[in-house]
Amino acid sequence: MAADPYQILGVSRSAGEKDIKSAYRKLAKELHPDRNKDNPRAAERFSEVTRAYDLLSDKDKRAQFDRGEIDIDGNPMGFGGGGFGGGFGGQGGAHRGFRTEGFGGADEGIDLGDIFEGLFGGGRGGRGPGSGTQGGGFGGGPRGRAAPKGANVQYRLNVSFADAATLAPQRITLADGKTIDLKLPQGVEDGTQMRLAGKGEPGPGGAGDALVTIQIQPHAFFKRDGDNIRLDLPVSLDEAVAGAKVKVPTVDGAVMLTVAPGSSSGKTLRLKGKGFTRKDGTRGDQLVSLEIALPTDDADLARRLEGWRDTRALRAKLGV
Repeated sequence: MAADPYQILGVSRSAGEKDIKSAYRKLAKELHPDRNKDNPRAAERFSEVTRAYDLLSDKDKRAQFDRGEIDIDGNPMGFGGGGFGGGFGGQGGAHRGFRTEGFGGADEGIDLGDIFEGLFGGGRGGRGPGSGTQGGGFGGGPRGRAAPKGANVQYRLNVSFADAATLAPQRITLADGKTIDLKLPQGVEDGTQMRLAGKGEPGPGGAGDALVTIQIQPHAFFKRDGDNIRLDLPVSLDEAVAGAKVKVPTVDGAVMLTVAPGSSSGKTLRLKGKGFTRKDGTRGDQLVSLEIALPTDDADLARRLEGWRDTRALRAKLGV
């Protein structure tokens, strides 16, 4: 039996785009190769789930599949899925809505015009007898499905944190030794999969695809927060008290940031447009949290603070 993308994702045939996407994300997270390194079946299921989502997320291909025109890989289907399906009175699959209980004029639901259109390729948009339709018919044309494509090939591409945020071009070497430059998609996330059509294994019906899973590498001091990037920035006591301009690293390079006089630890400053690239092409921000770094064993500082007490009720809100 041909693979059914609805069954693979566990959704009904009437499921909306949101339900299909939700089902795919749940399964992709559960079956991701990084979480199932010792489970080859999970990798197969991950590929299967991705293949099903690729079809159902494309409105045109989904409609073609629902009409029985293509299979889950997008290959064209033959008439009735392989020939005429059992003749006039048989129980092979009915096509285009007519029933196949028999051939008598008293049977309801039979459209003789559709039957002969299917047999001889005439009627609506059809071709004449012997024109080689995929349905087989009486014209002597090929029967059954088109030749299958070659297998898809899975790849994993490690991308640095900064490259993922700025969508820097990437390069990947395929199994055949060829090198391809890739443009990362807007809104890229860890686990995003890119499809390279025709870059898989060769087959009678053409080459399969290369499926490239993006793996974003962690960074030493940047942390991703949705489309934003967070950074804890150490500042000296004098910079916090008197204010200063300090150099701050970003994924685009270092920039100068103004620290206002009297800044406290934990205060968060925002650098606009220094985060990850969103699907609409805009970028998130970089959120910089100040951390006051007090010097240790500083006799001069201790002498200056001798006898001084901070009279503010710093812990009043804690009830202590």
